[in-house]
Amino acid sequence: MDHLDHTDRHHDDLDDMDHRLLSALRAHGADPRVAAAARALSWAGEHGALWLAAGLAGAAVDGARRGAWLRATALTAGAHVVSMGVKRVVRRPRPAHVEPLVRTAGAHSFPSSHATSAVAAAVAFGTLGARAARRAPGVLDTRAAHTARTTTTAAATATTTAAATATATTATTATATTAATATAIAARVAPPLAAAMCLSRLVVGVHYPSDVAAGAALGALTARIGARWMTGGAHD
Repeated sequence: MDHLDHTDRHHDDLDDMDHRLLSALRAHGADPRVAAAARALSWAGEHGALWLAAGLAGAAVDGARRGAWLRATALTAGAHVVSMGVKRVVRRPRPAHVEPLVRTAGAHSFPSSHATSAVAAAVAFGTLGARAARRAPGVLDTRAAHTARTTTTAAATATTTAAATATATTATTATATTAATATAIAARVAPPLAAAMCLSRLVVGVHYPSDVAAGAALGALTARIGARWMTGGAHD
């Protein structure tokens, strides 16, 4: 009996901390600038829209890793769907002790689907960025060697052919380097943006901190589990 009482008190303490933290963070929403930024982030992350759009944009820009970008996007969408399923099982009501700054698509709070999709995307895109950063020097070295061989052979045949081949190869190298750089930049931007989106759900008052923490953990776990599948493929 004492053990049960201790468990109940511990649960009450955690619940009280959840409420207090949310109240403190929601208070920052009294600043119109903070409220506007939090609303914008919350709206952008609805149904994972921002992250899905970013993944599709990455696939369009980075042709060398298009398949991996599409799988990362699918992984992010999958994490979001899983979080929605968990919500329907847990059915935790949204916070009632603070005034929300945005409307919500559903009445259930645990876990935060915004946090799930944001962190899943940050981890997935970060993995792609790390691979792009590692491969960029190799791409340049390989392209440079190919340029030298092609130019030498073409020069022995015709000066015009050599010039055209060198120009085409240089353009291909520049494109590959630009795509790898863009992917690496996206990987650096995603984590802080994901953190800001997670925080925004507390500032707008629609989730408890534990909802956001659980959503972030679910997103990270999903992305880690799917990492090998995401980066697989002969052309990625």
